[in-house]
Amino acid sequence: MPPAARTRRDRSVVLVGRPNVGKSTLFNRICGARRAIVTPVAGTTRDVITAQADWLGTTFELIDTGGLFGASTDPLQQSVSEQGLRALEAADLVVLLVDGRDGLVPADREVAERARCAGGPVVLAVNKVDDRQAAGRVDEFHALGITPLVSIAAEHGLGVGDLLDAAVSRLPGGQRADAAAVRPDRPDRPDEIRVAIIGRPNVGKSSLVNLLARAERVLVSDTAGTTRDAVDTLITWHGQPLRLVDTAGIRRPGRVASSGQVEQVSVTVARRAIARADVVVLVVDASGPVARQDAVIAGEAERAGCGIVIAANKWDLVKQRDDFAKQFDAELRDALKFAEFAPIVRVSALTGARAPKLVEMVREVARARAAHVSTPDVNRVLERATRRNPPRSPGKHDVKIYYGTQVAAGPPRFLIFTNTTSRLHFSYERFLKNRFREAFGFLGTPIRLQVRARRPPRRQPPAR
Repeated sequence: MPPAARTRRDRSVVLVGRPNVGKSTLFNRICGARRAIVTPVAGTTRDVITAQADWLGTTFELIDTGGLFGASTDPLQQSVSEQGLRALEAADLVVLLVDGRDGLVPADREVAERARCAGGPVVLAVNKVDDRQAAGRVDEFHALGITPLVSIAAEHGLGVGDLLDAAVSRLPGGQRADAAAVRPDRPDRPDEIRVAIIGRPNVGKSSLVNLLARAERVLVSDTAGTTRDAVDTLITWHGQPLRLVDTAGIRRPGRVASSGQVEQVSVTVARRAIARADVVVLVVDASGPVARQDAVIAGEAERAGCGIVIAANKWDLVKQRDDFAKQFDAELRDALKFAEFAPIVRVSALTGARAPKLVEMVREVARARAAHVSTPDVNRVLERATRRNPPRSPGKHDVKIYYGTQVAAGPPRFLIFTNTTSRLHFSYERFLKNRFREAFGFLGTPIRLQVRARRPPRRQPPAR
């Protein structure tokens, strides 16, 4: 990737601790949104999750990490720990979270030692003190030698304000916010493009995010289901901020239902990321056949009104095959007929081939999705289209289109007034959408048509 692609970083507050002490619960509490997945299963969080947060006018980047040390059955625990330690070492401030119900355990001492070695300020938070037994064990944690020590109950918000007071007072810089709190579901720049990276498990979504971010931002493994949370990464491309959201692979509902609570929640979070996205990058595996699930996932994005770019990943494995590109594109278009407007970019997350082309295509689709067409231009297209192919009516009356106008963007939505019907045949709607695309582009974005019956006004009798 050229130097123009880079990540943005604000002052960071990193939550660390052993597995299952409540880091993700505290993260969600501070953010004011369910960003990190929370389950009773130790090791649920794998990737480093970030969000913009604010406390009494001080803004910072809040970072959730996986459990660093302690008992875990997760086969990726070593990678989780390594990624969490990298975030800890780069932190401006560390919040070490421990479990008051368990008391002080050896793994807490290990995390505390690593936090001290990072060299930055550390705040100790003893969680779950809403339990009477846990409240009585708080004094045990003074043995870690970290001050200040704050007692909290993240699930209920008890003591979280005191913790934030202690944290922001130790942050360097003390930047003040001029407006209300910066929330994770609200872009901090109006020109930011939200890009959800979606697809089946193991097609290379996380590898693609790491390539675009030029960093090991999310875990990559051959194990399907490695990504669980929706992980945000903010990059800047030629001055344009793009928020990349890596999502869990979406499998067929039957398989998800039988896989356990973690994957079910992960898929729900992935679908929420699609609903919030301006553009989705649907990653498909070019080295294998087009799957029915690819079409299902693309359908969710189309229904959500997202712009769609298809990234045919692992192209380095197939590019030497004769006539493969033409055959692959034909099969993909046949499987995704309802998304024929989506451009296809052949990429390799391994070699970086055509990654700049992918980012540029995302920007073009975002611009097309936000475009607005003047009413005279809309009606010129409608007039030519109806003259070429008049609308048909299943009833007794002929359908006449009076006029149309674009009433919304993101995605573009057109309101069309007719004489007798509030619904056109689906084939005629498709015909009109194609005429709009020919005239105005709308690359990669779905188009919505709304039809409203409007009878012509009655002629008034002449005055006597």
